[in-house]
Parts: sequence; structure tokens; C-alpha cells
Amino acid sequence: MAADPQKIHPVYDVEAPNHPSAPLVPRSMSKSDAGDPERVVLQQQQQQQQQHPPQHTIPVMHSRPTKKRRSCCCRFFCWLISILVILIVAIGITVGILYLVFRPKVPKYSVDELIVTQFDISDNNSLSATFNLTITARNPNKKIGIYYRGGSHISAWYDDTKLCEGSLPKFYQGHRNTTVLSIPLTGQTQDATGLQTSLQQQLQDTGNVPLNLKVNQPVRIKFGKLTLFTIKFRVRCNIVVDNLSANSSIRIQSSSCKFRLRL
Repeated sequence: MAADPQKIHPVYDVEAPNHPSAPLVPRSMSKSDAGDPERVVLQQQQQQQQQHPPQHTIPVMHSRPTKKRRSCCCRFFCWLISILVILIVAIGITVGILYLVFRPKVPKYSVDELIVTQFDISDNNSLSATFNLTITARNPNKKIGIYYRGGSHISAWYDDTKLCEGSLPKFYQGHRNTTVLSIPLTGQTQDATGLQTSLQQQLQDTGNVPLNLKVNQPVRIKFGKLTLFTIKFRVRCNIVVDNLSANSSIRIQSSSCKFRLRL
């Protein structure tokens, strides 16, 4: 019996790489194009670019941050203005309350007497003057006291020439109190020939001599039990006398004083 011829079946290699079932070249391409792989890849890239055009990136512009220095300056000025407004309001309220409670009135001053003990020119043309003033200070307030502090200054002037000067004593003036002060003034004026001539001409023309008294007095005001910080009284008195002869009777023809307050 003849043996069956062996049938040879194709055996697939398991380790062999899988062969793609789809053709490498798209059907739309011609065979001649399939022969050049680089050209195929380039055409595929062109097709993708036509389907999905490239998007241009727009640069983002970032705004500059606000400067810290300007912000700090604005905050500083805002705080400063706020503090000033608060202080002004607080001071206004305080002053209003004090005024309603204490009803303050301006002190009054008058020059009652002037005694000239020396007013003569020496050999070197210097004028020596010594006055003794009597000034009355009145405190018309019911609930306010006045402490007259040290460091006061009072001076007597004729036109723009200072004749003599002195100071007021330290004292406390109570409610509705009247205090009479005796104040000595002394001074010396150099090259007083022109001053003497001007005084003589003034007496001949008008029969009187106008004088100015300037007073700067630091005080402390007492509202009930509350004593405020030191402030300054400024008093300006205009007086007219009939003469300035030493050791003679001096008559005050007119006297007026103005009061001002300085913080």
C-alpha cells in the first residue's frame, strides 16, 4: 500500500512581526506616489494642516502693578487728614462745652496813674527814664480764675522809641476779682537829642504826649478745678499825658486798652 504523500501546511511564526492588513498607502494616492515614503508623509502633514489650521498665539499684556510708594503716601495723607478732622472736631466740642458752662468774659485793664521819677538827658546824649505805673486788672468771670505766670514783659513807647520797660508780678486772680498793680519801669535811650526835640515840639503843638504800653503776659486759665496749659495775654494801651517832667504831677488825659489772646 502506497504511503500517503505528506501534506505540508504553512506554519505561521509566532515570533514574527504582525503584518498590517491595511495598505500603507491611502487609496486616494496613486501608485507612483506610494513609492516615495517621504513624499507620502509630507502630503499627510499638508492635509492635516488644511483640516486644522495653526492657531497663532496672542501675547498676553500684563498691566503694571500699582506702585507701593504711591499707595503708602495715599494712606498716610488719608490718616493725617482724618486725625486733623478728629482733633478739630474734639477741640470745637470742648470749647463749646466750656463756653456754655463757664460763660467766659474778657479781662479788663486800665492805666490809672503814671508817675515819672526820672526823665532827663545826660552829657553823652542818653535819656534815662523811670516810670511808676498803676494798672488795674479786673476779672469779671464767675467761675474762671487766672494765674499770672512769670516771664511777663511791659514796655512804654513814644512813637517807635522804647523809653523804659519792666515786668508784672506773679499772682493768682480769683473769680470777679479786681487787682491793682504798681509796676516800675526803667530804661535808657542812646542818642536822645532828636527824641527830646520831638517831645518838645509835640508839647508845643498839642499840649500832650501820646504813649503806648505793650504788655505780654503768660497765664494759665482755671475752669473750676481744671487748669489749662499756658497761653499769652497781649494787652495794648494807648494813653495821653499832659507832660513827662520828672517829679511833677502827671495827668492822664485819656486811656484805652485792647486785649488779645495768643495760644
